[in-house]
Amino acid sequence: MIHQYQNNGYNIVLDVNSGSVHVVDDLVYCILPVVEKILAEDAGPGKETVTGKETVVNRLLCRKELDLEKHYTREQLLEAVEEILELKEAGQLFTDDIYEKYIADFGKRDTVVKALCLHIAHDCNLACKYCFAEEGEYHGRRALMSFEVGKAALDFLIANSGSRVNLEVDFFGGEPLMNWEVVKQLVEYGRSVEKAHNKRFRFTLTTNGVLLNDEIMEFVNREMGNIVMSIDGRKEVNDRMRPHRGGQGSYEEIVPKFRRAAKSRGQQDYYVRGTYTRYNPDFAEDVKHLADLGFEQISVEPVVAPPEEDYALREEDVPVLIAEYDKLALEYLNRRKEGKAFHFFHFMIDLEGGPCVAKRLSGCGSGNEYLAVTPWGDFYPCHQFVGNEDFLMGNVEDGITRPDIREMFQNCNVYTKDKCRDCFAKFYCSGGCAANAYQFHGNINDVYDLGCQLQRKRVECAIMIKAALADAII
Repeated sequence: MIHQYQNNGYNIVLDVNSGSVHVVDDLVYCILPVVEKILAEDAGPGKETVTGKETVVNRLLCRKELDLEKHYTREQLLEAVEEILELKEAGQLFTDDIYEKYIADFGKRDTVVKALCLHIAHDCNLACKYCFAEEGEYHGRRALMSFEVGKAALDFLIANSGSRVNLEVDFFGGEPLMNWEVVKQLVEYGRSVEKAHNKRFRFTLTTNGVLLNDEIMEFVNREMGNIVMSIDGRKEVNDRMRPHRGGQGSYEEIVPKFRRAAKSRGQQDYYVRGTYTRYNPDFAEDVKHLADLGFEQISVEPVVAPPEEDYALREEDVPVLIAEYDKLALEYLNRRKEGKAFHFFHFMIDLEGGPCVAKRLSGCGSGNEYLAVTPWGDFYPCHQFVGNEDFLMGNVEDGITRPDIREMFQNCNVYTKDKCRDCFAKFYCSGGCAANAYQFHGNINDVYDLGCQLQRKRVECAIMIKAALADAII
């Protein structure tokens, strides 16, 4: 299966199953889908014919709708077809899907827990309008995690991580800085037991920045591998959706803190992370604004919300949003050319290596390799399922008491989702977010359709950027 598209003057062809990307001329771009059909016809059951370039060209010339003779010589056609056949022979074009045969055994694999999302605080000092956590309450009660519960969670992670050395722990909320003393205690505990268990914790923190200060930042810079700082972009955009409980905006108080934080980390190992809504479909302007503030690691993502919410994205918004990603991709390239480069999370694709096969097929590992822990120690597949007791998997004292939920998530992959089978982006998004699929369809083996359209566009932009960066122009 191939996917071909045109973007920023490039004719781009992605061979989906091999991951090979080709930038081709107009002739190859025109004839590729027809050549694919010709080769498929000749490779049918009981057929062993090796189709040569002369045969392919003759059959191309029979396709009068292509009108090839008017624009190209036979020699040009032979050269183009030869190039295509060489790429096919090299395993870089029209390749077979080798992963579906692998998926049955993949679902039976033994998994270990690699990461925890510790809900250190089910409370928040902001009242963000799109918050899926209901201002930190998660459909339940306000609470702060005790050191004892957090310690038990880290002990569970160590005990259930097998031989894996590197473990991930994200301090999440609500707002985790509302329980900062326990965060520090848990980091110190984790460091104290690493050597004895041959483990290495990578701690991260997600914060709205209201309580961020120099003392906290010094600790974060010393102990944490990443910090995610929430801001939606321009002042009017941020303050509309991320106000305090009294209605006053948060932009003015967090921007200076975030700028100092980014600088203190050498512009590495952090993200400023925003959410765009129906109120700011021109979200590229928010990305540009964050870049103008000096941030070099930026993520601005679409809101996921029920359609009845006035800020929710709708199907009719998609063409505008797709055009905005194209606009952002060009801005991204222009700023690199001008020496003002920034990184945009959704444009960062590794075409040489990329995620391992397991990640390409199954995604984030929620529900088996990754778990969320509530302040009172309950396990859920991820932070977006917290509060839905149909997905309560166990707790820090008893461990996993619902292995059926773990198995359901373990067996969720791009081949259990019908909408993913023929999607060119499936090995980049790994089937998308299970929580979003459940929210809109009540089934983790479905997909969030609007999100899929945006994800496909982001992948196209990311590949175009790679092509442009490989070009001598940039």
